[in-house]
Amino acid sequence: MKGKFITFEGIDGAGKSSHVEWLAEWLRARGIVVQVTREPGGTELGEKLRALLLNEPMHLETETLLMFAARREHLARLIEPALARGEWVVCDRFSDATYAYQGGGRGLDRNKFLTLEHWVQERLQPDLTLLFDLPLDIARERIVLANRVLDKFEQERVDFHERVRQAYLERAHGNPSRIQVINADNSIDNIRKKLEKILLVNCL
Repeated sequence: MKGKFITFEGIDGAGKSSHVEWLAEWLRARGIVVQVTREPGGTELGEKLRALLLNEPMHLETETLLMFAARREHLARLIEPALARGEWVVCDRFSDATYAYQGGGRGLDRNKFLTLEHWVQERLQPDLTLLFDLPLDIARERIVLANRVLDKFEQERVDFHERVRQAYLERAHGNPSRIQVINADNSIDNIRKKLEKILLVNCL
């Protein structure tokens, strides 16, 4: 039996990453074998590309092509084999992030995105995407409080991040059966109760 593919998405500062491992452990407690991974990254080559993508300035189309190159490797080496074995894959970001950051944030032509998405993924999409959404001012405040070195996307201007957020919401509106929007301006306990409810209704 094919496994399930669950992705976490959201603007920088939305807090999604703090729930990824928790969800994996929640599933493991129910006897499910889970692979936890991230994008860009997830493989040895993907992690090398991640270092370039998050830190080096480059042309928009170069950036997009490298994102999808890392994704193709990720799919071939980790995601597709795990799903074929009946395991579940929980991934911190996937192609919705490219739609939001390169498409919404940077203005990549949507047809170019769709062409690459179809070529790299064929018909594969996550079974469930959890989109953590919150107002931009709160997200930026969280990033400042984290007091860490920011990658090139986190260093972008406010208007860039607002375009990213709107692109995410647009993508969710177009895919209501797959993408569940989570109010990330909430307590950790309340968010996790919401995640449990969504998983029980949609995947278990």
